[in-house]
Amino acid sequence: MKQEAHRSQPKFERIQKYGMMRFEEYATEWKATQRDLGPASVRHLDSLLQHHLFPLLGSRRMNSFDHKVVEGFIQEMERNGVGLATQSNAFDKLRAILLDAHRLGLFSESPFSGVKAPQYDPTRAVIPSPQQLRGIRSAGDETFTLFVDLMSGCGLRNGEAAAVNLDNIVANDVYRIREQVNQTTAEYGPLKHRRPNDYRDVPLPARVKQTIERYATKHGTVDGYLLRHPKDPARAFPYYGLSNQWRRIKERKQDDVPQGMVLYGLRHFFASNCLTHGIPITDVAEWMGHKNIDVTFKIYRHLMPGSISKAARILDLDLAA
Repeated sequence: MKQEAHRSQPKFERIQKYGMMRFEEYATEWKATQRDLGPASVRHLDSLLQHHLFPLLGSRRMNSFDHKVVEGFIQEMERNGVGLATQSNAFDKLRAILLDAHRLGLFSESPFSGVKAPQYDPTRAVIPSPQQLRGIRSAGDETFTLFVDLMSGCGLRNGEAAAVNLDNIVANDVYRIREQVNQTTAEYGPLKHRRPNDYRDVPLPARVKQTIERYATKHGTVDGYLLRHPKDPARAFPYYGLSNQWRRIKERKQDDVPQGMVLYGLRHFFASNCLTHGIPITDVAEWMGHKNIDVTFKIYRHLMPGSISKAARILDLDLAA
């Protein structure tokens, strides 16, 4: 669509042609020009378009976009409980599409002028208390309890918990995370930020180990996997099996779920539990699978209040001796 032939058209012709075009049509033609994308990237792009961009913006005329529309899109994702990583990815794709239109001359100024991209805000993270966590883990079925224990006790991501495997218990107190269920493809794949066959070892609390073994004993496994598709054991566990149950739990409003908490709050609990008990942030970063410690520090620095004062008191012990 946006090839040199179109760019050589007079500006008023481009504005007339593309300005009245609906976003879904424009984005579909823009996607056809992204020939450098690999198969996995194409599937990811399709998922973002179909599940996030088109439902909210698909029918909107291209010439109606401005910073208010973009801000509204971000706010709507927040209201819908879309995870921060997905918010960021959807925002990046919208920006690529609209900046392409901006280069064609559809907007007098960038529709992203003054817009703050979705970013993690520690003050907005809702982390359950230990008492609330106990209520949450018993609010759903046994599958939900398994997810809660893996995420809050071992720091697993949703997709990593969906790929829980009995063979990954490599020691009484160590669980080896080898793969995840990719939300886009619904298939097993490598860990985030890792190459195929890479893994990371995480602490395995006794209670989480008991939950895994109890579930396996009661429900059995397939090639060691505890969770499979409810209608086809040959397939991986579908993400919606967790998200739908979480939505129903929150809608009941009778369970001990903190206001504003999302499922990722269970992983936040793991980090909080580690850091408030003095476990080094370098270890926490490794266990959570962060690309580098800067990510961990940026997200969880607020969970270590008073660390400077504590350090001053400790350092003073030998100085005063």
